Amino acid sequence: MRTLKRYTQTWLLDRPFVIARGASTSIDIIRVEIHQDGFVGIGESKPTPRYGHSAESVMEEIDEVSLAIEQGIDRKALLERLPAGPARNALDCALWSLECALEGTTPTARLGPPIGHEIVTAHTISIATPAEMAEAARQELAQGARLLKIKLNDEQVVERVRAVREAAPDVRLIIDANEAWAPENVEAWCRALAELDVEMIEQPLPAGEDGILADFDHPVALCADESCHTREDIARLSDRYEMINIKLDKSGGLTEALAMVEEARKHDMAIMVGCMLGTSMAMRAALPVAAHAVIVDLDGPIWLSSDDVPSLDYRNGWVRETHDT
Repeated sequence: MRTLKRYTQTWLLDRPFVIARGASTSIDIIRVEIHQDGFVGIGESKPTPRYGHSAESVMEEIDEVSLAIEQGIDRKALLERLPAGPARNALDCALWSLECALEGTTPTARLGPPIGHEIVTAHTISIATPAEMAEAARQELAQGARLLKIKLNDEQVVERVRAVREAAPDVRLIIDANEAWAPENVEAWCRALAELDVEMIEQPLPAGEDGILADFDHPVALCADESCHTREDIARLSDRYEMINIKLDKSGGLTEALAMVEEARKHDMAIMVGCMLGTSMAMRAALPVAAHAVIVDLDGPIWLSSDDVPSLDYRNGWVRETHDT
């Protein structure tokens, strides 16, 4: 017989996290624990208001299936019972964790990458003045960053990126506009950012308003984030984007995320794995997707004042799992 526990936690950030939609100084996360035969599987998710989620709504969704979870529902059945989103993510990852624990292994040991494998992860530069963003880039370089992700809105786009590029001339740069650009600016900004050796631009236009991206060649690869949640989204995006950003809180867990990897391959689309802000527990759950990704953005714990899971090691621009328990 299983038992299910679920609870919320608030984590403080050590500095404000600023994107096009606003700023954060703390986050609320949901944790679930599924206990069975002396073993426990744990999952974590972060509600995101952009998608209509709150801590309360996520807890309500979990409660809707709590009895089924305790009666032994599996991951496949969970996909049919709950929609994609943070509630299903927390439960799906907990079921993966429990399933593997009962077998004496872990999701990463079963699916990859190998324990100890170093994965280069992006370090995020949040929105500020060009000078402040350049200084933030220098600070990340001092910590060993090899890949910088620059958050942007629709103001001082080229100026901000140029300032970061001048401060970090030799590192990889990617951009995240979080749906903030206007259609008439995208093509010109893509060309300008290509000249600054930007590798990828993430979600320049609002989800549902990105059809024009199919109308011109992209001098910089474009990645769908807010437009892409599950495998059903991928085919219609394949003429607009070269890449999709898989986040477990969007896909509703690792089970769907792995299905998205396979679907993206059918359409010759590259994989990015991303995250919401969260602890190493949430990042560790995404490592099997990182094994397939050309860009990894799992720096969520770097923004926290503290982190409660010591099994992930962040240093010199990479993240790795340090043990398999």
